[in-house]
Amino acid sequence: MDATRLKSIPVFADLGDAEIEAVAQLASEVSVPAGKELVREGDYSYDLLVIEDGTADVEREGRRLAALGPGDVVGEMGVLAREQRNATVTATSPMMLVTLDRWDVKKLAKLAPTAVEHFQELVEQRREASTG
Repeated sequence: MDATRLKSIPVFADLGDAEIEAVAQLASEVSVPAGKELVREGDYSYDLLVIEDGTADVEREGRRLAALGPGDVVGEMGVLAREQRNATVTATSPMMLVTLDRWDVKKLAKLAPTAVEHFQELVEQRREASTG
């Protein structure tokens, strides 16, 4: 994956060059069509997904919670906290995703701990938002 492209995605924008290079070496890109279910509520989480391009809807128990777009992250709670997915996310347009699986995130924790800390902060923010 191209490090320059990663730097243009907001969740990676604050990372230093070494961290961006580490993410670039581990990350994969996936293109998905509109209508594709990215994650399903209740499933176990193995991948962290970052939206590079496109949009998706988040639903819990059939109720729409949010619309996602470029720079948004999906699956970080499940990967980092080893929890089941708490919502279903479905592409509402064609999408380009940057993906890191659980093992990539573990490697990243050693190579670029700042990047993983950033994802952990997102987990905490989402937990606070869902309980507050």
